[in-house]
Amino acid sequence: MTGSAPDRGHSGSRSARAGDTPWQVDILLAEGFVLTEFSAVVEPLRLANRVLAQPPFSWTLRSANGGTVGCRAGATVQTEKFAVRPQADCVFVLGNSDPDCAALSLGPLISNYRGRGAKIYLLAEAASRYIRDHARDGRQHTTHWENATLLRERSGLFDANFALASEDGQVVTCAGMGATVDIVLAMIGQVTSAAAQMTVANILLHEKVRDYGSLQPFSGVKPTITGDADLDQAIRIMQDHVEEPLPIGEIVDHLGISTRSLERKFKTFLGTTPNGFYREMRLSKANNLLLNTTLSVREIGLACGFSNGFSTLYKAFFGVTPLNLRKSRRDSAGLRPSERHASPDPRPE
Repeated sequence: MTGSAPDRGHSGSRSARAGDTPWQVDILLAEGFVLTEFSAVVEPLRLANRVLAQPPFSWTLRSANGGTVGCRAGATVQTEKFAVRPQADCVFVLGNSDPDCAALSLGPLISNYRGRGAKIYLLAEAASRYIRDHARDGRQHTTHWENATLLRERSGLFDANFALASEDGQVVTCAGMGATVDIVLAMIGQVTSAAAQMTVANILLHEKVRDYGSLQPFSGVKPTITGDADLDQAIRIMQDHVEEPLPIGEIVDHLGISTRSLERKFKTFLGTTPNGFYREMRLSKANNLLLNTTLSVREIGLACGFSNGFSTLYKAFFGVTPLNLRKSRRDSAGLRPSERHASPDPRPE
């Protein structure tokens, strides 16, 4: 089963714009996989493809033998066999509520992905199995707190790391479950942009994107969007003023910090400028409206704070005009001619 989606480099963030090669994601499943984690990986990827002009992700479901694999909730999916020579840019290995499951002991396969240069995300029980089989120092890794407790009781050697995720080179061990959404959103932000990440999070009604270092919720830690309170507040102000964008100077006055300080925070945490983030966030919302509503191009531009020049700016950013993108998406969906014209755009900019 494959889904529809940057050069193949694996370091640093990149923007998924026109002409980029889809970022290939392999999702490895064992019988009894956790449906929550499956949905938390696939749905953010699907939404990123929905809201960006050029779908940035493609994914393939894989299992040891291929064919039908079932989850504990009773749903089944069709999979392809593990790839002998993986070509994916990253791989997610899902847990299955059984840290002793032999199917999660994937050392040689993980080595194959690592040799490819892929990023490897191990969720919950898959992370526990990796820690047990390969980790010399458990403190470099994390898993779901229930699994961490079990590891400690069994071996007495695992010093629990209760962060949502922990990165050790190409391997990212994760708590899994609901925190999987945060991990996938972080990956989306690295592959595309912070603004695209926020757009997907908003559609999911996922209010705060927690970073890797956030503690698992049972510890009572309060999560944030970025880890920086001023930056969190700046982003919320921008989200509240999409139709009538505020000058950056007015935002910093509200925060009580300098423009230079806010610029440093955006550069450090998000790799962009305040104006660049604000503009791209509005463009991402515009793109979502373009692809998923019947509003005219002009109406969309105004709704996202572009009183003029929207089509020109959109093409410069996404590499295609709004009208051409809307037409190509309708064509690719296989709509009949009568359906393609059912929602005309009579007032293009």
